[in-house]
Amino acid sequence: MGGGGIKPAGEKAKNFKGTMSQLIGYMRPYYVKIILVFVFAIASTVFVVTGPKILGRATDKIVDGYVQRTAYNQFMDNMPDGFKAPAGMTVGDLMEQMPAEARAQIEEKIPKNNLKKVKDLDLSQKPTMDFDGLTQILLWLVALYAVSAGFSYIQGFIMTGVSQRVSYNLRRDISQKINRLPLAYFDRVSHGEVLSRVTNDVDTVSQTLNQSLTQMITSVATVLGVLYMMLSISVWMTLVALVILPISIGLIMLVVRVSQKHFQNQQRFLGEVNGHIEEMYSGHNVIKAYNREQIAVDQFKTINKKLHGSAWKSQFLSGLMMPIMNFVGNLGYVGICVLGGWMAVNGQISIGNIQSFIQYLRQFNQPIAQMASIANVLQSTAAAAERVFEFLAESEEEPDGDKLSAPAQVQGSVTFQDVSFGYRPDDLIIKNFSCDVKPGQRIAIVGPTGAGKTTIVKLLMRFYDVSAGSILVDGVNIKDMKRHDLRDMFGMVLQDTWLYGGSIKENIRYGKLDATDEEVYAAGKAAHVEHFVKTLPGGYDMELNEEASNISQGQKQLLTIARAMVSDPKILILDEATSSVDTRTEVRIQRAMHNLMKGRTSFIIAHRLSTIKDADLILVMKDGNIIEQGNHDELIAQGGFYKTMYNSQFESDDDSVAAD
Repeated sequence: MGGGGIKPAGEKAKNFKGTMSQLIGYMRPYYVKIILVFVFAIASTVFVVTGPKILGRATDKIVDGYVQRTAYNQFMDNMPDGFKAPAGMTVGDLMEQMPAEARAQIEEKIPKNNLKKVKDLDLSQKPTMDFDGLTQILLWLVALYAVSAGFSYIQGFIMTGVSQRVSYNLRRDISQKINRLPLAYFDRVSHGEVLSRVTNDVDTVSQTLNQSLTQMITSVATVLGVLYMMLSISVWMTLVALVILPISIGLIMLVVRVSQKHFQNQQRFLGEVNGHIEEMYSGHNVIKAYNREQIAVDQFKTINKKLHGSAWKSQFLSGLMMPIMNFVGNLGYVGICVLGGWMAVNGQISIGNIQSFIQYLRQFNQPIAQMASIANVLQSTAAAAERVFEFLAESEEEPDGDKLSAPAQVQGSVTFQDVSFGYRPDDLIIKNFSCDVKPGQRIAIVGPTGAGKTTIVKLLMRFYDVSAGSILVDGVNIKDMKRHDLRDMFGMVLQDTWLYGGSIKENIRYGKLDATDEEVYAAGKAAHVEHFVKTLPGGYDMELNEEASNISQGQKQLLTIARAMVSDPKILILDEATSSVDTRTEVRIQRAMHNLMKGRTSFIIAHRLSTIKDADLILVMKDGNIIEQGNHDELIAQGGFYKTMYNSQFESDDDSVAAD
């Protein structure tokens, strides 16, 4: 009797039919291969289903040979005295010549069915086992199973190729989609959720196509084929087998209904345990510093106890499935054996057919359990595919189309003309912002948190398009440029560093992929990277790990500055570029930046106002508006908001020094 534990119910799709139709449509290029998979899967199943019937014929051959030999010996032992077995006379002919009393004596000692099997035997030839016929049947059986295995291998080979190709296409489409999505999408959706589309959801779809789809076809074909073969053997025995089926289904549904809530609780508490461990691990130093180890352990014990309770109940109920199905299945075997034995005694069925029927009964129950499991898997697959297709259907950035290219010689003038912008149409962050930046000027943007400083940069790079007004670079509206050409003018150093797994040299060269080693070393030297790289094993060839955790945060910042330097941009954007380095390194970087910014238009976002005192123009922002502008001395002389900010920073520094 086939069967197994209950699988927890997966997440259900909001539109199962629509999503599965979309997935089927996505596989359109592989329809011919999928049809071949169906054909080979059905053919393989047909050959497997035929096997027990042929094996039953082999059993009948053995049984008939044994019965004939036994009956012949019994007949010869009980033949009346004076009777001889003349050549050419059969057992039936001889019995007709016997007196009625002798014939009755033989029929009393030899079963009627056995007499029937030797009735046509020649008395002069002792019956022997038909090994030639038995060998022929067994060879046919081996050939059938070999062909079935071949068909199964072919359909598995084809379906694996199809599923992996579909997975490849889905990941390719997701990767291309990511590059076409506006930045606004990633502001509202976590990176982990996007990553889940590429990994978990695509893997779920791939596994279903590779395993569950062909298994579903095989299971349906097996159930139909086995049912037909069972009916061909005995209708009554088939009815007994089918009576057991609703009992099994009813008990399974009862167990599933009871266990469902425990599986859901298990998943929920497992998520809480994982979240708690991740949180405690990331804050391990803080926990030890405040002597909160025992509290963390107690919290973990509480959550873990809940997980233990729900997991124990769900797994216990899941474990009941096998005993229940075995118990019900054994009841079915008892009924089949009793009925089959009675029919065999009465000559209505052969021993080989009983054996075949029992094998078919085992084959009949297993695919039914598989189909129930696959139905649950399909729900999870539909939910995963739905998330993938929802992602692929997200609104994209407006395509560039036939845009003008960037100016051949970029001078670096930037003009903001009555620019307004809001992340939501009803909530403008920047209102009627205007500014005219001359080539080579250094523009500092300062203001309190949320004033719109970084938003200005995002608009300049066309991560977002303005709601109203326009931004011009060398007199050309940036909306009339291709994004690639526009962004190729800029070099950017952000507060949040990003480095990838690779050598230090490769990370610097990311700013200009065709940069020579000499250019990389020059950029490293200008960014003051060289002085710490020389202390690292391998120098510029040292491999950074995936999160670049084998160097300090300040060193990461220096590498991103070197990356910007090697790209030799026409316009620089520095968003708190020195926030993660120490004061001495900051002074060195400021000198390097001063040289780098010569002849280049530079936008500097800064919180530490001491770092932008030499800027050509300082824009003071508050609530999305420029409330003051001018150089440092002019703004101090105005005695406005900038002076208040500047003085407050130095007062804080003085207080800190006094406290020390």
